[in-house]
Amino acid sequence: MPFKLFDVNKEIPEREKHVYVKHCEDTEDSIDCNTSTVPGCMGARGCVYAGSKGVITGAIKDVVHVVHSPVGCTTYGGGAKRYPSQPKLPNGEVFPVDNFNLKYVCGTDLKESDVVFGGVKKLKQSVIEAVKEFPFATAIYCHATCTTGLIGDDMDAVCKELTQELGKDVIAFNTPGFAGPSQSKGHHITNDTIFSRMVGSKEPPKTTEYDICLIGEYNIDGDLWVIEKYLNEMGINILSRFSGDSSHEEICYMHRSKLNLVRCQRSATYIADLIEEKYGIPYVNVDFFSTEYCSDNLRMLGRHFGLEEEAEKVIAKYHGEVKDELKYYKEKLTDKKIYIFSGGPKSWHLSIPLEKELGMNVTAVASEFEHEDGYEKMKARVKDGTAILDDPNSLELEELIATNKPDIILAGIKEKYLAYKYGVPSIMIHSYENGPYIGFEGFLNLAKDLYANIYNPVWKLVEFEENLEEAQDEVLTTSEEETTMEAGK
Repeated sequence: MPFKLFDVNKEIPEREKHVYVKHCEDTEDSIDCNTSTVPGCMGARGCVYAGSKGVITGAIKDVVHVVHSPVGCTTYGGGAKRYPSQPKLPNGEVFPVDNFNLKYVCGTDLKESDVVFGGVKKLKQSVIEAVKEFPFATAIYCHATCTTGLIGDDMDAVCKELTQELGKDVIAFNTPGFAGPSQSKGHHITNDTIFSRMVGSKEPPKTTEYDICLIGEYNIDGDLWVIEKYLNEMGINILSRFSGDSSHEEICYMHRSKLNLVRCQRSATYIADLIEEKYGIPYVNVDFFSTEYCSDNLRMLGRHFGLEEEAEKVIAKYHGEVKDELKYYKEKLTDKKIYIFSGGPKSWHLSIPLEKELGMNVTAVASEFEHEDGYEKMKARVKDGTAILDDPNSLELEELIATNKPDIILAGIKEKYLAYKYGVPSIMIHSYENGPYIGFEGFLNLAKDLYANIYNPVWKLVEFEENLEEAQDEVLTTSEEETTMEAGK
């Protein structure tokens, strides 16, 4: 059978269908995914609100966010992601606060009385106060959370009234945390909301024959600026960004693009489909991770726009700057075991490049919120014997470390320090270490970080070495002793 039940999951056997070990003859079996976390597991997922505020809208640089929630959810919504932005707006104006999207978030600070009597008045008051505090903000985005979803506040009605009263777009994102199994549902709802409320509502300052929209690119640690540099040198203009370093207005005129490029195919294909259906604008899936994927996609764009020579010049220029260094890092990284535990598509974006271009050995991949089509891509891109996990938990990661002993793990902040405790280096693949990681120079940055972490002498300076089984036995023994002591009392 292709499925695996970890020893730590023996009490929750339904977890087996979420862990797949690739075998070439088992291609018809599908991994369980896009469902609620199995009770008894401690997943690393974010909620629906996190998918909306933390991913899609949180990268937009000129809007003020009002989170309709108790203070905890508002706190989460502030500056947690590395989505830098520049102050220049598409119309040539300069936004007065640099990285405004990373510095400020507002909230309604709901209390028990608001839950009992409703929080609509507080939401309206908070939006008005936010506009007074930040009068230069182009629009106001209001976010529902679990609390407001439960009490049933009509945010749409409030935002419609305030749009007329304030003369600015005030948009409600109805994404309470419980509305879906993971942050992926937040992506979907927010895509639909942006399309229905914003796309097609404004016109761009100017258009060209080479206008594209870059969709699902959030400018993690400057990724977008790398791609933009390549495209500008080819003569291609990014008309709209969805939504890294983006402005509210440029999302409103996404319908004037000549071609849409979809980078994150889990969080943003929804809006690309809607735009194609209504406006007839085609889209293509792109992948700019690694030198090979980047070259392939630049050539594809060159063919589409008749800019083949320009594409080759860009490839020759930037690939030439990194290829010699990449050869050195490939020598150092060949045969090193690596896990890719990403939020979504990076587990299949990076699996082939890490093996083909850096010589590494990918032995496990995982995703917190991928859907079936994403797992099919993972299965197609990893070799036999590779473990594929949906919604992984920390105990499974510990067991994998004990049995497989990786040299490094690409993961998030939740997994990073757990791996450190077992003497395994870990790089944050969600927000990066020393990014950008995309494009030619980005892939070199990733190779440097992999090398620096694996070969860091700190791993040889650890004064004690306990393997995972011994550590787990100690935890179990301590737990049993505490239970015995409690019983004795």
